[in-house]
Order: sequence, then C-alpha cells, then structure tokens
Amino acid sequence: MEAIQTAETQTVPADRQDFLPLNGTDYIELYVGNARQSAHYFQTAFGFQPVAHAGLATGLRDRESYVVQQGKIRLVLTSPLHGDTEIGDHLDLHGDGVRVVALWVDDARQAFDETISRGANPYMHPTQEQDDHGYVVRSGIHTYGDTVHVFVERAAYSGVFLPGYEPWTPSYQPADAGLKYVDHMVGNVGWHEMNEWMTFYHDVMGFQQLVSFDDKDISTDYTALMSKVMTNGNGRVKFPINEPAEGKKKSQIEEYLDFYGGPGIQHIAVATDNIVETVLALRDRGVEFLTVPDAYYDNLAGRIGPIDEEISTLRPLGILVDRDDEGYLLQIFTKPICPRPTLFFEIIQRKGAKSFGKGNFKALFEAIEREQALRGTL
Repeated sequence: MEAIQTAETQTVPADRQDFLPLNGTDYIELYVGNARQSAHYFQTAFGFQPVAHAGLATGLRDRESYVVQQGKIRLVLTSPLHGDTEIGDHLDLHGDGVRVVALWVDDARQAFDETISRGANPYMHPTQEQDDHGYVVRSGIHTYGDTVHVFVERAAYSGVFLPGYEPWTPSYQPADAGLKYVDHMVGNVGWHEMNEWMTFYHDVMGFQQLVSFDDKDISTDYTALMSKVMTNGNGRVKFPINEPAEGKKKSQIEEYLDFYGGPGIQHIAVATDNIVETVLALRDRGVEFLTVPDAYYDNLAGRIGPIDEEISTLRPLGILVDRDDEGYLLQIFTKPICPRPTLFFEIIQRKGAKSFGKGNFKALFEAIEREQALRGTL
C-alpha cells in the first residue's frame, strides 16, 4: 500500500475510498472594502493578471467583483455597493479577509449531498448558473467562523470565469511574479477548537491528518500554538488548522482572533519554482516580508545540508530553509496585507519536501512577535 509519509507526518493510505474527490482550489474570494483598489494592488504588488469583472455593468446591484489570476491561483475581490448588506456586515466584523475557499469538483451536487449527509451546514444549495458559454453548478457548506467552502463544477463552461462575469481587459497588465498554485491555506480557530475542526474535515469531507504540531514544536519564550494539517485524498488541498496554546504573552493566533473577530483564514501559501526571483520581484514592487536575525544563517548549512541555492543569496532576502526525509523547502512570509494584523501570504518553493517548515517555526514566530511588539499587541 502506497502512503504519504515524512518525518513529520502520519500515514495517509493512498488507496482509501475518497467520497469527495477534489481537483484542486478553484478560487479564493476575499471580501474587501474597495475591490477596484484591491485588484490594482494584487496586480501591482503580486503580479496577478486581470481576468473578469462583475458589477453594475453586468446587472449586479449589491456587489462588485474583480477576478485576478496568476498561474492556477485565482482571487475574487468583492465589495458591497451599498450599506446594510451581508458583505458589509462581514467587513464590519472582520475587515478585509477570505470569505470563500472554492474547491473544483466534477460533480457539485454530489459534493453537496455527501457533505450534508455527514453533518455539514448548508451555505449554498446546488445551483446551475448559465450563459452563452455554457453552465456552471455550484454548491457550498459552512466551515469555521464565517468561512465557507463552495464546490464548483465547470466542465460544461467555456466562459471567462462564471456566468454573470465579463472579461476585464485593462491596459495596465504588469508582468507576473512567478507564482504557480495554492500550496495550502491556514485557518485559525479558537481555544480548544482545533480537534473539533479536524474531526469536521475528517468526517464531513474525508480529509486525513497529515501532520500535527504541539506547543513544544511551535513556541517561543512568550507565545505558543498548536496545529494539525488536514489533506484531501489526492493531496491537492491542504488545510492546516491552528489554535492558541498557553504562553507568557498573547500569541499570534490570539491577536488574529481578536482583530478578525473570530476564526478565519490566517494565510495563503502560494508556490513558486524560483523563490529567489519571485521574492526579488515582489520586494521591488513594494511587498514587505518578515525578517529574521542574521544569525539564523550562520550555521544553516550544518543544519540543512547541501542545497542548490547560495546562502549568501538567501540571507539578504530573509528566505528560510527546512528539510525533511523527502527533500527541502524554502519559504518566506509577508507582513499582513490588510490594516488589521490578520491575513498574510507565504511564498514557498518545494524541492521534494512535503512538510511545513517545522525547523523554521521558532525563527518565524519570533519575527511575528517583533512585529506584534511594534503594534503593541504582544
């Protein structure tokens, strides 16, 4: 029996029955205060390309959305068009943040039935949407906090994104930054809620636990957290779930929960084939990254072993390196991209490693604590 296994993981049988086959992440929808400006930001800073638009010009009266894409990463940026809306209420409570994690499936009706029969709370009953380019079927369920999963079936559709959207082709189209696909998305939940949501993903969506970290793995002198990584059957969708743990001061998870107003998506990890080129491009466009002490690199070669990259190249960029039994990975984290200290991005390049950078946790969380101290929230 083949299985996914690393030094940090538990075994996930590759031939187990998968009642919810997922083809990958279809799109991520963020509710934001100004969709037009947010689209411009993701174009300018991250190199996303303009794809589609929906709003007053396409018949919508309550919202406006812009779709941008880079590689297989598709973001939908949505704002309300007037007060007293569900989108506005979400913004009042959470600020800019992820509302929808949409998952690409072959059969959205079956995905809905399978998850609802196992206890999921319905968000969107199966709905067929169509235009001259064919039809899409979508359905959805609630998860932690106000985050929802939408199942998207689009085999019969050839349009730009979804029915109701039109192509968006502005003259401003900066070059991409080498981002390829969503590697994983991390959710923060409240005290003692991690196992509840691990059980949800296992029982309702058929995910398995890939790796677990406790407060001994993820802690500093001041803060701690616990995390479990859930993965779907084919490994294309991974959701680490974090909860706070007791520490001397307020952890990054507690800070997130306070400012976001409850559980939600903490960060989106996006993959690249050349992290050095990507980080250089992003930094030149104004993206700000967390920094680690220069001493992190002093014995990096001894800790990690041989790597293709020159440490002298990684050091000034602040790129972290970790190794597992399958290979190594390189990663770096942006500062929060919103006014509240909530959502941020991780840039990751995997060179065989299937893990999540356990060896970098201490350096990473100390870097986050330095930013918390500057904000006065540590």
